[in-house]
Amino acid sequence: MLITLKDAATRIKSANKILITAHVQPDGDAIGSTLAAMQILRSIGKSAQVFIDDTVRKNLHALPHFEEIRRPIDGETFDADLLLILDTSPDRIGNVRKLTDAPILNVDHHVTNKGEDVELYVEPSAAATCEIVYKLARELDADITPDIATCLYTGLATDTGFFQFSNTRAATLAIASELITCGVSPHFISEQLEKKSLAEVCGLRDALNSLKIFCDGKVAGMFLDLASMQKLNSTGGDSTEGFIDLIRVIDTVDVAFLISEKAPNFCRVSMRSKGVDVSKIAAKLGGGGHIRAAGCTLKTTLADAEKILVDAISSAI
Repeated sequence: MLITLKDAATRIKSANKILITAHVQPDGDAIGSTLAAMQILRSIGKSAQVFIDDTVRKNLHALPHFEEIRRPIDGETFDADLLLILDTSPDRIGNVRKLTDAPILNVDHHVTNKGEDVELYVEPSAAATCEIVYKLARELDADITPDIATCLYTGLATDTGFFQFSNTRAATLAIASELITCGVSPHFISEQLEKKSLAEVCGLRDALNSLKIFCDGKVAGMFLDLASMQKLNSTGGDSTEGFIDLIRVIDTVDVAFLISEKAPNFCRVSMRSKGVDVSKIAAKLGGGGHIRAAGCTLKTTLADAEKILVDAISSAI
């Protein structure tokens, strides 16, 4: 059920113990929005705790209160009267859903989130869920501390490609400016987010070596097989974030993609575009996301995943 931002704030005000979560394979917006929300809710007298059912890449560990994030344990339960799901739909939160049967409040900016069977505030025009959490803080009359501002700015920066992507609006920059006024150090955040482990750099090399061009130069794809992914993840929490941006810039390319083989017959797909609505392509394959950035999971071999995805993209362009 779709609700307003004011309704979402009212729902939060009526709760006392709030469990906060976001999607598996969390990015800067997922971690930034959950950590910011936790601090905001505590500041207005709520009991709030973040659970994420996945490892988090190391360059996000420097965010304030990161050490308080918990990962669900098998058989564990959590006493909550509200489950606040940020930056995703309820089907992508992993085992966090097993922690509580509390009512769900879903806050998101992904156009593919339809909010079936839950209370949903979705704002597709928002550059990041952190942008919405900022508005929620204002709706709740909560102060934006430097720590909260740092978490929110991280989500804005990552989801806009440091304010380079087409989802960057005047409103986005105005919020970023306000967050800097609240105490953000943009250089600190950019330095942290740009860090890569040696394993990630080697994984990037492997991905670039796998580059293939399709559709008369309009589509570019990279592929990381299971062995490459195991090497990449050997240091714990590292990811392929940012890899795809290096081929999206090819002058003839409209759609760029990366297929990562996470396990036998289990492939993750990330897509970026300059013009094509890749959220529609992802939705047809069981995924979702934004018009210019989307993804899905294909439960098949890497070779078959390549064929399925290239066929789908070819039909779309």
